[in-house]
Amino acid sequence: MKHLAILALCALPYAAFAAGSDDTAPPVKTQTSEDCKKGEIWDEKTSLCVAPETTGMNDDQRFLAVRELAYAGRPEDALRVLASMTEGKTDRVMTYLGFANRKAGRLEEGLAYYADALVQNPDNIQARSYLGQAYVEMNELVLASAELNQIRLRGGAGSWAEVTLAKAVATGQTTSY
Repeated sequence: MKHLAILALCALPYAAFAAGSDDTAPPVKTQTSEDCKKGEIWDEKTSLCVAPETTGMNDDQRFLAVRELAYAGRPEDALRVLASMTEGKTDRVMTYLGFANRKAGRLEEGLAYYADALVQNPDNIQARSYLGQAYVEMNELVLASAELNQIRLRGGAGSWAEVTLAKAVATGQTTSY
């Protein structure tokens, strides 16, 4: 038990860097990815799949659904949830729009959204990680390595963003969340 507490404390500094979550592990499947169709998300209050724009969920809850849908290989559904966000075109939203479009096969659109996110917040290491992973997918390892260096220079050494991009550069395998 003591070892588990030590492990949990060691992981805390890196937890906030995972996509859409405070957890670096893949998202847990819920009714959103198991039962809901066409971009709907599970509403705990009604115990129904509902359109994301009609639910009373906040944007953080919607981001969890975006992450889950992206991991489930449903980027179009993730984009529908993103369209329901109320916080506007923040760098967080732009980062996820980039990710979902890239995973949907619209690489150029994804790159443009990452660029928008980084114009707003050059220190957004998550956007830099996803941009670097896009470069890995394009076999542009010099550009991917440049983003990895930027993550490290901006205080992201050891973070989920840095570790994931370093792994992608080394192996050619990118992440889905």
